[in-house]
Amino acid sequence: MGLVYINGEFIPTENAKISVFDRGLLYGDGVFEGIRSYNGSVFKLKEHLERLYASAKAVWLNIPLSFKEMEEAVLETVRVNNLRDSYIRLIVTRGAYGLGIDPWECKEGTVIIIADKIKVFPEEFYQTGLNAVTVATRRSPTDVLDPRIKSLNYMSNILARIEARIAGAAEGIMLNHQGYVTEATVDNIFFVKNGILFTPSVTLGALPGITRATVIELAKKELGLEVVEGFFTRYDLYNADEVFLTGTAVEIISVIKIDERIIGNGKPGEITQKIRKIFHEYANSGVAGSPVYGK
Repeated sequence: MGLVYINGEFIPTENAKISVFDRGLLYGDGVFEGIRSYNGSVFKLKEHLERLYASAKAVWLNIPLSFKEMEEAVLETVRVNNLRDSYIRLIVTRGAYGLGIDPWECKEGTVIIIADKIKVFPEEFYQTGLNAVTVATRRSPTDVLDPRIKSLNYMSNILARIEARIAGAAEGIMLNHQGYVTEATVDNIFFVKNGILFTPSVTLGALPGITRATVIELAKKELGLEVVEGFFTRYDLYNADEVFLTGTAVEIISVIKIDERIIGNGKPGEITQKIRKIFHEYANSGVAGSPVYGK
């Protein structure tokens, strides 16, 4: 079994525990990041930590570690588990204090770092593409909870995934209250039409994903593609030549059917496959990573 970082200590997985009074458990009162390491280097760690601290600031949560201390804690967690390719879950809760909702008595947050493996979809889906459906559960509007905050409360995303699975699909696509496409349950969404790459604007309720930003950068620089961020509906997805999802955990995966409409020729598209290839080459090169075991 591995070791989990909890408040400065590394504890065997089977013994890793937090208080039943922790607000992360009681109220989903906390923030998190999903991060990956590739070939012994943590991919875009600085960007992930910047988003973590921004989320914490937005919800008035004090992280008990400095940015540099947190950076080292993440690297050390991967190191002590002797991993090179891993998925890292970094969690900060407001801490533990009683049963009331008032947060002011919590004096210090709880920091948890897990480094392990993750499997979001079966491997064959990366070769064949997956089936998705749009779901009834809507993405929270910014005046309810800003989607840029990666909070521990993922209930709407979970309900959306349940809807998708009940419908016999692998993933659910979430709309906002105006009917515009935002993202999937744990992924950003892109589509290709006539050689142009499109993705919903984050102003619609999509998380500004780090993999999303990387794909935009690589598509422009390496493939010379025009990338358009805008307002799109299901009509645009149905009539796309290619659709794919991006995220830290899922990486890049093709969508070949949405609401029983076949996308393109029903197979992972050429541009999708090119982007997936250059993304993996980039991530594994270490140029955008923080070395775990030294340079």
